[in-house]
Parts: sequence; C-alpha cells; structure tokens
Amino acid sequence: MISWSGRTGFRLLAYTSIALAAIGVVLPLVPTTPFVLLAAWSASKGSPVFAAWLENHQFFGPAIENWRDRRAIPVKAKWLACGMLCVSWAALFMGGAATVVLVATGLMFLGLACYLLTRASC
Repeated sequence: MISWSGRTGFRLLAYTSIALAAIGVVLPLVPTTPFVLLAAWSASKGSPVFAAWLENHQFFGPAIENWRDRRAIPVKAKWLACGMLCVSWAALFMGGAATVVLVATGLMFLGLACYLLTRASC
C-alpha cells in the first residue's frame, strides 16, 4: 500500500511527465514516448483515474498500449531518438567537452541506441 505522500509524488511525476510529453509533440528535440510511458507508470501508482485517461487518450494511448502489450516502439521514434543521440553527442564534441565526458556519454548513448533498436517495432 502506498502512503498518501507517495501517491502525491507519483501524481506529480505523472503530471510533469505528460506535460513534457505534450511539449515533445510540438518541439522536435524533446522526446514524447519516454515521457508518456513514465507518466503511465507513475499514474498507475498514484492516480488510477489519470492512468485510465492516459490509456484511453487518442494520441498517448496507442504508445502505452504498444509498450505494455508487446514492448514495441514505433520505428519513427527509434530513428528520431537515435538521431537526437548523435546530435547531442556532436554538440558535446563541438562544445569542447572533456574526453572523459565524451567517452562516458558516447558509451551510454550507444547502449541506449542498442536497447532501442533491439525492441520490437510497431
């Protein structure tokens, strides 16, 4: 059983995540799908009503359903995410980031890209 303060924290995380996802719909550099999935997860812990709204939402619902049912990510989202990882790393490189930062983020981005590309597509 989650305490009242825990439910409030999960609700806050859900609302913040869906706000960031909504921003990602219009701004190409902000990812939408990860924030939708985080919102769905946290809403399921803190607000069943909000979780049901998300699952039945015309835009956000299909992403949640694809992930829950098949652990699938849209092909467009995969390639966009990988492209943004490359752009982000290039920005660090061009900005003169330290070698250790470049190596650490490069390895992290590579691992994330491998994870994304090995998930089922929808």
